[in-house]
Amino acid sequence: MFSGIIKAIGKVAKMEQQGGDLRLTITSADLPWKEFAVGESISVNGVCLTAVEFLGNGFVADVSAETTKVTALANLAEGSRVNLEPSVSLGERLGGHLVSGHIDCVGQIKTRETDARSVRLVIGIPAEYSRYIARKGSVCIDGVSLTVNEVSDNTFGVNIIPHTADVTIIGDYRTGTEVNIEVDLLARYVERLLANSDDSAITEEYLRAHGYA
Repeated sequence: MFSGIIKAIGKVAKMEQQGGDLRLTITSADLPWKEFAVGESISVNGVCLTAVEFLGNGFVADVSAETTKVTALANLAEGSRVNLEPSVSLGERLGGHLVSGHIDCVGQIKTRETDARSVRLVIGIPAEYSRYIARKGSVCIDGVSLTVNEVSDNTFGVNIIPHTADVTIIGDYRTGTEVNIEVDLLARYVERLLANSDDSAITEEYLRAHGYA
């Protein structure tokens, strides 16, 4: 699991095609790589990848063909900057929200506007995922935990403060940029409860009254 709080910005040092899959070598001077072990999970732009090798200044991970199909990792190139977050440890402070690293869909930046010292982004997503996005709810964009400001049809808006733009790759976003989207886990579980429950006591009103909606 991850928290959606980016710990470092990395760079794609090498991309290699291997038997139909993709092998990424990612480097960063801002993480203590000697403290990690092979097999650990690292979030790369919100995608949970398993480290198969560690270097003095980074790590190597394999990306399956399926992952490249359903995420924006396919848009990476050597030299691309990426958001990095190692998995959280028990007892670690959780600053964002619980994030699985399993991408739900690829979104696209529709508009980018300056708002005082911040930046407002409007992101378009596939219609079938819009029901999981709620105003003031949480969403993960390229591994960054953000609060949703507004929702309209198949788009939603977020506000990016200067600090977030500085310490993540969000500052690089332009209109048309494709991003990895993971919806709030709570929205998924609420949907499943409502879909599978035979107990008439579990209603939308019940969930809202108990803080689940």
